[in-house]
Amino acid sequence: MTVTGVQLQEYLAGLDYPVSRADLIRWGQENGASTAMLQMLQALPAEQFESPAELSEALTTLA
Repeated sequence: MTVTGVQLQEYLAGLDYPVSRADLIRWGQENGASTAMLQMLQALPAEQFESPAELSEALTTLA
């Protein structure tokens, strides 16, 4: 299953920012994210994201 950045962004809606990559992974695990989603979160280049826009930009670089 391929996960798009848009799908992941929708899944992560409601997070409080700034958020760390570790918190994103934990959020995904606690909310039943698929293996593909968790792998995408683990592949994020930055350690922390200050806003949804910053996270979205990082996700698009992975797609």
